[in-house]
Amino acid sequence: MSLIEARRLTLGYGGSAVLRDVSFAIERGEIVTIVGPNGSGKSSLLRALIGALPPASGKVTRSKGLRIGYVPQKLLIDATLPLTAERFLNLPRRQTRADVSAALSRAGVSDLAKAQMASLSGGQFQRVLLARALLSKPDILILDEATQGLDQPGAAAFYRQIEEVRQEMGLAVLMVSHDLHVVMAASDRVLCLNGHICCEGSPEVVADAPEYRALFGTGTQGTLALYRHDHDHAHDHSHDHSHDHGHRH
Repeated sequence: MSLIEARRLTLGYGGSAVLRDVSFAIERGEIVTIVGPNGSGKSSLLRALIGALPPASGKVTRSKGLRIGYVPQKLLIDATLPLTAERFLNLPRRQTRADVSAALSRAGVSDLAKAQMASLSGGQFQRVLLARALLSKPDILILDEATQGLDQPGAAAFYRQIEEVRQEMGLAVLMVSHDLHVVMAASDRVLCLNGHICCEGSPEVVADAPEYRALFGTGTQGTLALYRHDHDHAHDHSHDHSHDHGHRH
């Protein structure tokens, strides 16, 4: 069974639909990215999938006992509040030290346990938010514009971390992003929204689709190749060859 399935989903506020007739499913272990212009219904779709927005029509089905890990766009923390990353991960409920340590390690920030949240860079902060989402040992990780405010290298590094988490934990990943240049290459499947599903498929298929080009132009393809080259280059120099992305090329 799919982790989450939407069938003929229509979402709207006050009688006007922001998203019409959307049907798709997310399977265990895959990375799916939702792209689209502002106002295209991306955040509304995420809210409907996690159960925060009731559909105007259609249906969302979640597998029984589904555990969702959520990484928000940003989180405001009082800069005057003394709060270490370790303490932050123990809110609102206390976690075991081993679980906190494992989550920080999987998020690539094992050295930040004692660091003050207010002193972290944007990229470090988002990785601590990722660690927090991983504490629930989710079946699916949902990220809503989680790299907004990061530069392109920082965003690319974050998405590579997500890929490693997916490999290690076997979870599915659903992302909404504006980072077309890097997020396309980090995905198994891309959904392009503009009030409905304009096009969907592998990153290469979507980047070639007329509907996608009409919205975003053709600039993604060159950087898609560049990202993949850099990505492979980085892995070639790694001592760990267990994260084989050969099925994605």
